[in-house]
Amino acid sequence: MDENTSLLLPLHGGTQDSVHRSVSFRTQITSIFTLKNMFILLGPLLCAVICVCVKLEGPSPTISRNMLGVLAWVFAWWLTEAVPMPITSMSPLFLFPIFGIAAADDVASSYMDDVISLVLGSFILALAVEHYNIHKRLALNITLLFCGDPLQPKLLLLGICATTAFVSMWMHNVAAAVMMMPVATGILQRLPTGRGESSVVSKFCKAVVLGVTYSAAIGGMSTLTGTGVNLILVGMWKSYFPAADPISFNTWFFFGFPMAFLLFFALWGILCFLYCPRGCGDTLSAYLDKTHLKRELDLLGPMAFAEKMVLAVFSMLIVLWMTRSITDDIPGWGALFNDRVGDGTVSVMMATLLFIIPNKKQGEKLMDWNKCKKLPWNIVLLLGAGFAIADGVRTSGLADVLSKTLGFLGKAPYLAIAPSVCIISGMITEFTSNNATTTLLIPLLIQIAETIKVHPLLLMIPGAVGAQFAFLLPTGTPSNIVGFTTGHIEITDMLKTGVPLKIVGTIVLSVLMPTLGVLVFVNTMEY
Repeated sequence: MDENTSLLLPLHGGTQDSVHRSVSFRTQITSIFTLKNMFILLGPLLCAVICVCVKLEGPSPTISRNMLGVLAWVFAWWLTEAVPMPITSMSPLFLFPIFGIAAADDVASSYMDDVISLVLGSFILALAVEHYNIHKRLALNITLLFCGDPLQPKLLLLGICATTAFVSMWMHNVAAAVMMMPVATGILQRLPTGRGESSVVSKFCKAVVLGVTYSAAIGGMSTLTGTGVNLILVGMWKSYFPAADPISFNTWFFFGFPMAFLLFFALWGILCFLYCPRGCGDTLSAYLDKTHLKRELDLLGPMAFAEKMVLAVFSMLIVLWMTRSITDDIPGWGALFNDRVGDGTVSVMMATLLFIIPNKKQGEKLMDWNKCKKLPWNIVLLLGAGFAIADGVRTSGLADVLSKTLGFLGKAPYLAIAPSVCIISGMITEFTSNNATTTLLIPLLIQIAETIKVHPLLLMIPGAVGAQFAFLLPTGTPSNIVGFTTGHIEITDMLKTGVPLKIVGTIVLSVLMPTLGVLVFVNTMEY
């Protein structure tokens, strides 16, 4: 080896190391400045900008401003999914105490609400239904009844959505979605997924999941017991106007059912237009053939003892939900316990029975804890975050600040107020719970109604119904989360369907309130 060669070797090795370090440095920089990391920084950055630049008025402007900043932080992470949604849902547990919005114990208590108990009990029952293939039996029967011969996907979609809406009329929206989603996904399990999934199959899966999700919300609008928002509306009417006749079950039904009926068919039309193109029946018929469905239903055989008992427990739960609190004139069985029990109480109690009733197999019960390992704790955390945010918006004074922005409605004509109220209520409810939105808006709407000399219900009802138009985001309402966690839909699918449905709902409500609403409510009530 000559001298020149020996001198070059160290230089060559040093050049390699330098290049290697340069590539490694660029790789590190590239791995740090990713789009996902930018979205992670977006949350605290928005919060910082709001806390520094935004000035609010009210009894506690600093806390209100901090709450607004935390809202921006949490929703930035939720919308971009920069941080896993369940983890983002736990962020109020540290953000609220740090920003002085609420004490740690108060925030933590929001994560175990009666509605969360309702969801937990309902999901245990749903897991039992799934374990014993009851949802598969029900799915096969619904498919056979509505699929047509040859297969008509739009008719099948109508049957699934109509069943969900009917169930939701008599029980909580969340429970209806929880009950019907396994039935819907049981039908979809017959379709190929993964690499073999065609665009037609993917679209039909989206249509079915979105149909169940939104039908649960729409069906609940038609009866007083279908959703908590309607009960809040009735309670506030009685509280503010004790001399007036209370809103009875029948009175609401005469208005709510036609409204829900129109919304339901609008939903079905939107889903058919977006997700059921012409000729899709030819593709889907290979997997949903009527002869094959009958043969598969026969293979299930007669219902076993365990299936009958699970169905009996579920049926008993539905009856208890429906009869716990009926109307002011007809108190339900909850009056026996001074109304201390809630829907969650019943849900957990009936779920507990599944761990007590024997399975007719030696030493086995209908359910054991191993079967409950699939409990969707991500939904529980999302619900807890929603309740914590609702409490924070109220206690921080941010709710009062938001309410004052509606003062301009007092100078507008009624025909412009009803859709405005509906739109504003519908936007607020995407970020807070339906019940919180209703509780926030109705007192203000009563004041505005007195100012412009119109019947209070002509504003209260658009505010309450608009609060149920939570069609855009998974966090808008628990039933949205139930659909979102199936994995068949994304936020873009919800926006694509939810925006036109929200527009149609606003139009329907704006037309019905000064016509049918006047006939049903105003002409029969004096306050």
